[in-house]
Amino acid sequence: MVEKLWGSRFTGSLSKLSEKFTFSIAYDSKLAYYDCQASIAHAEMLGEQGIITRKDAIDLVKGLRKIMAEVEAGTFHYDPSAEDIHTDIQSKLKKLIGKSADRLHTARSRNDQVVTDVRLYCLDNLQNIISLIEGLQISIVRFADANYDVMIPAYTHLQSAQVVLLAHQMLAYVEMLERDKGRFEDAARRASINTLGACALSGTTLPTDRDLVTKKLGFRETAANSMDAVSDRDFIIEILSAIAITGMHLSRICEDLIIWVTSEFNFIVIDDAFCTGSSIMPHKKNPDVLELIRGSSARFPGRLMELLVLMKGLPLTYNRDMQMDKPALFDCVETISDMLPLMAQVFAGIKVRNEVLKERVVAEQFFSVDILDYLVKKGMSYRDAHDTVGAMVKDCLDRGKKISAMSIGELKRYSMLFEDDMRYLLTPAVSVQGKRSAGSTNPAMVRAQLNKWKKRLK
Repeated sequence: MVEKLWGSRFTGSLSKLSEKFTFSIAYDSKLAYYDCQASIAHAEMLGEQGIITRKDAIDLVKGLRKIMAEVEAGTFHYDPSAEDIHTDIQSKLKKLIGKSADRLHTARSRNDQVVTDVRLYCLDNLQNIISLIEGLQISIVRFADANYDVMIPAYTHLQSAQVVLLAHQMLAYVEMLERDKGRFEDAARRASINTLGACALSGTTLPTDRDLVTKKLGFRETAANSMDAVSDRDFIIEILSAIAITGMHLSRICEDLIIWVTSEFNFIVIDDAFCTGSSIMPHKKNPDVLELIRGSSARFPGRLMELLVLMKGLPLTYNRDMQMDKPALFDCVETISDMLPLMAQVFAGIKVRNEVLKERVVAEQFFSVDILDYLVKKGMSYRDAHDTVGAMVKDCLDRGKKISAMSIGELKRYSMLFEDDMRYLLTPAVSVQGKRSAGSTNPAMVRAQLNKWKKRLK
């Protein structure tokens, strides 16, 4: 049994059931690398400040680097009888270097030690998540660029609305993901605070240099209040919020693709690498990977709420409840880190059914807004133009007749402002080219946006 860091106060031992319930090493072992990293900086500071001898500091760093190398090589194995990874590393360090290991915990508590490790874990993984989001953006931009001239129906209320460029919708996804990146970047800034040296909650009488540790670990700043330092979990809540929003965006993207791949829509083909079949229906090709990404994203808001509820009733400062922040954090970070590159691969393998889409964008009701704008440009009020075009479209749908097949006399029954040039509007290419407002589906504007993103994403 590994010796507990707090054991000297107690004459008895925890019951087996208590140990099973309170031990966290099964999941906080993920912090092993970061625990060594923070401990090395702490040991170096203790030596430089003369709080421990130079020899002890050198021995501590040497032993910790050896353990860290094992973690990096994948040969480190935690002791399941240890209460947590911090206790386990302390025990292993003592076996490596002897009594000098007992100096390591000078001027720190597990309270500040744990949260420092978690912050280092978060900063490392936040940079990875940001990189993975950018990888997905690159994949979407490449797909959009390769299908730049493809036009598709766009929807509101899942009812066909207007014609847009496929690339325009893809760039909508890119914009969503860019905001996600911004949220992670903001979260990283607030996570980059050194809490080591705050000790249990009030600091220490020893002459530590916390700013030196901040510099060694690459944190942006040193925590200004020792009580806040050990009790703050806002940074984790913020990260889970950013993950939940990103997951929601991925789910919406998946939903579009799942709809587009149905036989009823038949807009695209998903590569077989991301689909499975049916155990009873041999013809089926199901977009299971997309469905599982959509489904997995449901965990994120649940995990976020779990941590919000966990923290809402806790008094300052540290409470053991906070141990339960890590399962939620690790689960969300690892899941989103799996989902993002998978989505990038999906986009790399999508094939567009151009012939199907060409047939789907010619229905003349798609151009009702273009006709409305035509009347507005000729001086009619927007309200009157809306009523005029609405009546005309209804009559055509009821009679099964195309607007383009109506004579000029028939058109003028709806408005004397109609001329033969109105028929020019009734094609998808003219519709998208006619858009003039900034951020619209106008091909020149979409091309400019594609070029901007290609340059920005490199």
